[in-house]
Amino acid sequence: MKRILLTLIAGLVVLIAGAAASAQSADNAAADKTAPSYDMKGQSLADLQVVQTKMVALANAIPTDKLTWRPSPDSRSFAEVFLHVAGERYQILGMGGAVPPADFHGKTYEKSTTDKAQIVAELNKTWDFAQKTINGMSNADFAKLLPSLGPQANDGDVVYILVADAHEHLGQLVAYARVNGIVPPWTAEAMKKAAEKKAP
Repeated sequence: MKRILLTLIAGLVVLIAGAAASAQSADNAAADKTAPSYDMKGQSLADLQVVQTKMVALANAIPTDKLTWRPSPDSRSFAEVFLHVAGERYQILGMGGAVPPADFHGKTYEKSTTDKAQIVAELNKTWDFAQKTINGMSNADFAKLLPSLGPQANDGDVVYILVADAHEHLGQLVAYARVNGIVPPWTAEAMKKAAEKKAP
């Protein structure tokens, strides 16, 4: 009986110590006045710029006759994925209140053209829209609650969704390219530089 009582007391002491440590950790977090180490506005723009540069380079590298290629009948074609990315800049940022151009029609946009020059022009046009929208947001705007997305959601989450989505579709396009024997231009450039370093 004495052993059981000692075990229970020891267990209680461990629980109390854990609760105290947890409370201390919460107090420390609340008292932390250090500036955030992550600049979401600057980093999101930097990330999206990388994706934009790669998207345009890849669009220009795809042979014209491949722009309608799709891996299966129910998948988007090259052209449709590029335009899907461009259109989502309007639609995703629209969740935070950004207003797309009056001539943007979301339901038909990604099937609106298979012309390479027009696709690149649309990528550039919507990137300009995204930059202006994000640059126009203050730090307070990033923290502004957006209950339509969830109880704790804010406008910064909208930008985060845009970044994540852009990277997802870039990966999709790289896979499309590789299946078609197309080396992404930035990979081709890296391979060229590596070969030059090895050359005598």
